[in-house]
Amino acid sequence: MRSPLSPARLALLEERARHMRFHPTPPEQAFWRLAAGSRLGVAFRRQVVFGRFIVDFVAPKAKLIVEIDGAQHLRTADASRDARRDRALGVMGFRVLRISAEMVRTDPEGVARLVTEALSEASQSHG
Repeated sequence: MRSPLSPARLALLEERARHMRFHPTPPEQAFWRLAAGSRLGVAFRRQVVFGRFIVDFVAPKAKLIVEIDGAQHLRTADASRDARRDRALGVMGFRVLRISAEMVRTDPEGVARLVTEALSEASQSHG
């Protein structure tokens, strides 16, 4: 098991997350327009330090993390890294829903439907 983050590493992650909140990618902006203000039924937070990771969006009460994946996530090395990350987040009790940046751009209604379904599944498994 990994040791806890050093204060310096945690500070670096917090600063990076803050920068990412203020400089989101266009797909992240589009998702935030869908999710902000509990529009999808639960409160989401964006660009949050979570363990040793920065997650794109998290609904803490629903134990759901939403990651917006650009084309680079299709590469084998990145897909393998994503799978390890998803397992680590799963050990923390969170489900990870990966949505392509392309889908966020082209089918926001479909994205909202996917997230709503994931939230419904989460509430059934926890409730």
